[in-house]
Amino acid sequence: MLRTRNPQLNQHGELVHLLSIEGLPKSILTQILDTATNFVSVSDREVKKVPLLRGKSVFNLFFENSTRTRTTFEIAATRLSADVINLDIARSSAAKGESLLDTIANLSAMAADIFVVRHSESGAPYLIAQHVAPHVHVINAGDGRHAHPTQGLLDMFTIRHYKKDFSNLTVAIVGDVLHSRVARSDIHALTTLGCAEVRVVGPKTLVPADMAPMGVRVCHTLEEGIKGADVVIMLRLQNERMSGALLPSSQEFFKSFGLTPEKLAWAKPDAIVMHPGPINRGVEIDSAVVDGGQSVILPQVTFGIAVRMAVMGIVAGNEA
Repeated sequence: MLRTRNPQLNQHGELVHLLSIEGLPKSILTQILDTATNFVSVSDREVKKVPLLRGKSVFNLFFENSTRTRTTFEIAATRLSADVINLDIARSSAAKGESLLDTIANLSAMAADIFVVRHSESGAPYLIAQHVAPHVHVINAGDGRHAHPTQGLLDMFTIRHYKKDFSNLTVAIVGDVLHSRVARSDIHALTTLGCAEVRVVGPKTLVPADMAPMGVRVCHTLEEGIKGADVVIMLRLQNERMSGALLPSSQEFFKSFGLTPEKLAWAKPDAIVMHPGPINRGVEIDSAVVDGGQSVILPQVTFGIAVRMAVMGIVAGNEA
């Protein structure tokens, strides 16, 4: 049977687009994490720039809002000395009825080198990657419920920074797994990197039925889910993506699955707490945990800049 080549890799197995963590080999994930390690120190310099992408143009195409992701991509590209163009697509060409591919074709004519794409439709970055020139690279900044690969990678960087090795770790992903592209990216990354056990934790209405084949353990109580865990990743309740009554109320959710200092005691004493943001305090996580000693939520944001620098630097160095 003929195997189709991963659209993210060129014929030499090098990364040319980052569309999803799914299907990427461990060597590529490790290359990104190792490269990001070298970029972390750039933030501490007096001049926070390296010339890696000098003369290149990075277009941030956010068809869906996200202040944190867009800002960190902009900072990352600027620190690589690229020219950064931020486009409010939702209010411009798309609002006037222009098709996605026509928008891309016009922007490509403006000598774009990298498109950073966030879109509400799953698969949009794949479609764009199929229609750009060989020297143009596409990075998925979140598509529908499908994937958020740079968030997954910065989560992996954070875990590796604090825990060093994945092989003995138990990681619990808690909350609205059903609507979370971050959860999917994290699961693919953790299993590829050899994590000992990945658990998804939440009410039955918010955990998809097809999780077990992904190599995870499904838990429907918080105590079972985080007991003895080394890492607890809390997810935001994505009310804007919910249709129908999936939850009685946010208060009920907090009572059962909200992370408080008392409940965090079920995890290992040195467990770290993560959250992709934005945080709903008092809904999925208590303020005392967000601001507590086990939280690494703010370092995640800092590491995100280095990881996004690494991804852009790696793809820009490879031809399709």
